Amino acid sequence: MRLKTKKVIALVDHDFEDLELWYPVLRLQEEGAEVHLVGKEADKKYIGKYGVPAESAYAFTDIKADDYDAILVPGGWAPDKLRRYPEVLEFISMMDQAKKPIGQICHAGWVLISADILQGKQVTSTPGIKDDMTNAGATWVDEAVVVDGHLVSSRRPPDLPPYVKAFADKLAE
Repeated sequence: MRLKTKKVIALVDHDFEDLELWYPVLRLQEEGAEVHLVGKEADKKYIGKYGVPAESAYAFTDIKADDYDAILVPGGWAPDKLRRYPEVLEFISMMDQAKKPIGQICHAGWVLISADILQGKQVTSTPGIKDDMTNAGATWVDEAVVVDGHLVSSRRPPDLPPYVKAFADKLAE
C-alpha cells in the first residue's frame, strides 16, 4: 500500500476511453491511493466510448488542485471536451508548476497542449496527435511510456501496464 497517503484527480467527461480511465483508477486504488473522479458536474454519470459508466464524485469547481498529489487524464474523445474547461487547464497548470505527477494517455495530450505545458518536454501519445504534440513544442517518441520529470505519457490501451506502473512509481517518489 505504498500510495495510501496519496490523493489523485481522475478527470472524466463523456466518451472517455473506458480502459484508459478505469485501469489506472483501479490499479492506483489497489496500491492504496484515493482517486476522485472529477467532471463538469458532481454526481453525474458519464459514459465511456464503449458504454462503461463512470460517476463523478466532484465537479471541477468543488476541488482545489493543491489538495491533490497527482492528476490523470484519460484518452478517448473526452480530452477534446476537457480542454475547453478553464478549471481543467488550471488544474494541469498548477500540477505542472508544483511538479506533481501528470498522467496522460492517447488523446489526453490535447489537454496538456491546451494548458501550454509541453514546450521542451519529451512525450508520447496516440500517433494521431503526434503533429499536435510537436507543434506544441514537445519532442514526440513512439514508445509505450515516456517519463519526463513529472509528466508520464503513453500511447494506447495495450500500453496501460507499463504506463500505470510508471505513474504509480512517480507518485510514490
